[in-house]
Amino acid sequence: MKKIEAVIKPFRLDAVKDALNEMGVTGMTISEVKGFGRQRGHKEVYRGTEYQVDFVPKVKIEVVVTTDMLEKVVAAIVAAANTNKVGDGKIFVLPLEEAVRIRTGEAGREAI
Repeated sequence: MKKIEAVIKPFRLDAVKDALNEMGVTGMTISEVKGFGRQRGHKEVYRGTEYQVDFVPKVKIEVVVTTDMLEKVVAAIVAAANTNKVGDGKIFVLPLEEAVRIRTGEAGREAI
């Protein structure tokens, strides 16, 4: 099993969610996060004064998939989240040793 963490632009969330639903991904966790990468934030003007915004709002999607679905799911996220602009985000893939469904006690593949 693998855990995929994708940090994307907030307005691309629905497109990514729809793409994953079409692939049969049955669950995901969404968090509103802030951060920066190479872009180092951006400048905004408020009431005539320029401010540096160091942390840019993003959405973090966490999905657990079987190893055989990994490449397809990553490709779907890339396709749905891509705007060809700086700050589109990042995808991280982590090994996952175990998953347990609390209600039934199912473990491993059955739990996801």
